[in-house]
Amino acid sequence: MKATYKDSGVDLEIYAESMARLPKLAAQTFSNRVMRLDGGFAGLFKLNNDQIRYNDPVLVSCTDGVGTKLKIACLANRHDTVGIDLVAMSVNDAICCGAEPLFFLDYVAMPNDDPDLLEQIVYGIVDGCRQSGCALLGGETAIMSGLYQTGEYDLAGFCVGIAERNKIIDGKAIQTGDVLIGIESAGLHSNGFSLVRKIVFEIARFEINKIVPEFDQSVADILLTPTRIYVECVQKLLAEWGANDGIHGIAHITGGGLEENVSRILPKEMKLQINRCWEIPHVFSWLQKLGNVDSNEMNRVFNMGIGLVLVVRPDLAEIVQKSVGFRSWNIGVVES
Repeated sequence: MKATYKDSGVDLEIYAESMARLPKLAAQTFSNRVMRLDGGFAGLFKLNNDQIRYNDPVLVSCTDGVGTKLKIACLANRHDTVGIDLVAMSVNDAICCGAEPLFFLDYVAMPNDDPDLLEQIVYGIVDGCRQSGCALLGGETAIMSGLYQTGEYDLAGFCVGIAERNKIIDGKAIQTGDVLIGIESAGLHSNGFSLVRKIVFEIARFEINKIVPEFDQSVADILLTPTRIYVECVQKLLAEWGANDGIHGIAHITGGGLEENVSRILPKEMKLQINRCWEIPHVFSWLQKLGNVDSNEMNRVFNMGIGLVLVVRPDLAEIVQKSVGFRSWNIGVVES
């Protein structure tokens, strides 16, 4: 008996079919800064072109995944939105220092080749890249027979951005009296799903396609709402008021909640005074009630309706808030 790669779980013919589908999808994200290298082993990207010139460029890198939200996608057999989450988690981090996201790389690990599944996943990644104006420059599909269960997969994403050195937002410009502008999230985004799954499927014992009357949506619809991408919003604000001139700090609200994530960018001698005045999306009160979760725990685990926070000069707070493009609230102030 002769052993073959196919017998061990990797079918190179199906793999070739998967790879043939992806270039056309990725090409939808390309600008004239992407340098074509057909058949190469890397992606090439020009920092400068006829319209864009950086004087003292600094590269900015971010990486993240989607976490156990992927379990929800697999239960629902719906895979065309988790790619948006994957992109969002990295590009939303990159813009916090004032960077322009340039390109994105993805890593997909699967137990066996599935061209249709891979195409759905990459469709979402392309959607996220288009929303954030970055190119899907390359990726890796790893077939790991025996490491993952059939029907499961994992995702990781990598964003590279760029910023002028003198326009990097590092929080050093934050002053006492600066105002916190909280920008609405789209819901859960991609954090806390281990707790979400415990509440929804173990405690409440919901089925993935059950319609929840108070939402008039299925459990899958509620939980798979993609992470909001804030790139266009932040770029517009920075172009108008400038990094460190009007916008002194930016924080992406992910795992750890509002206080922990905003505190990361504050100078050590300063603290936050939070005013919880915003409208909290119903998904959070629904989960809290189902799981009998303490309010402090909710605030530590979830974004609670605020996906991004801008720290701005007090005299600009009102006008910045009106220019955000999403619902936003004056949610606090920086104190000594």
